Amino acid sequence: MMPSVLRLFLITALAMTAFAANSVLARLAMATGEAGAWTFTLIRILSGALVLALIVSPGRAMKAGSWASGGALLLYAAAFSLAYLTLATGTGALILFALVQITMIGWGLAQGERLSAPRWGGLILALLGLVWLLLPGIEAPPLAGALLMSAAGVGWGIYSLRGRGASQPTLLTAGNFARASFLALLVAFPALFLSGEAAPSLEGTAYALASGAITSALGYAIWYAALRHLSASLAAIAQLTVPAIAAFGGMIFLDEPLTVRFLIATALILSGVALASLARRRATS
Repeated sequence: MMPSVLRLFLITALAMTAFAANSVLARLAMATGEAGAWTFTLIRILSGALVLALIVSPGRAMKAGSWASGGALLLYAAAFSLAYLTLATGTGALILFALVQITMIGWGLAQGERLSAPRWGGLILALLGLVWLLLPGIEAPPLAGALLMSAAGVGWGIYSLRGRGASQPTLLTAGNFARASFLALLVAFPALFLSGEAAPSLEGTAYALASGAITSALGYAIWYAALRHLSASLAAIAQLTVPAIAAFGGMIFLDEPLTVRFLIATALILSGVALASLARRRATS
């Protein structure tokens, strides 16, 4: 049964808040040194896999998903954590969001998809916003962090492309998390040894557990419940709120300032993605 408009709005808002909270939790752990990037990633992936397996049943989770999607998921999660060693919360979320969309549109172009003039305009506008954000200057984000978050966005874009049209998205996600957890165990321990990363504090462990079990696992489950009742354009537009919510969380929990550069880049990127999403909806309706 189609949920009421208010219920659908609340579910969608809760999912977007959960996605933004991942950025806040990662930045809280990295900025304060409560957890290192690799331990945060490992705990996040393992706890997310456990919760999702309990939702769909461990046996079904182990049979679902693919190693390629698990690898893309791990690329996203590891690069995401490493990027937040240096990036501000809102800036990281904005770069991530932009690269996810650019990756998915770029794949469509590579497959021969023809873009309408409004979609080209939206893509160019988003790219201009990203260039503006990364231009050298006092307010520019650290290049290494920006490149790492770009890699995270590409990883999440690949993961999203591989999961498009899934008939049982929560089951698929559970399987991919399970596979990503095995890969994370193989990658994280050598990385921990080479980096000399310290063990996380109780607070850092709590941030990572919350990111994995609550804002990732439960966040995705809630989002898929809402997604069944949202059009493609409404789903894309809903995700426009994530960088703004993340930036607001950074202001509250980390005392991060809002810069003019960030505000201009946000306006350009989100306007571009909204234009491309609405143009696609009109073209397919």
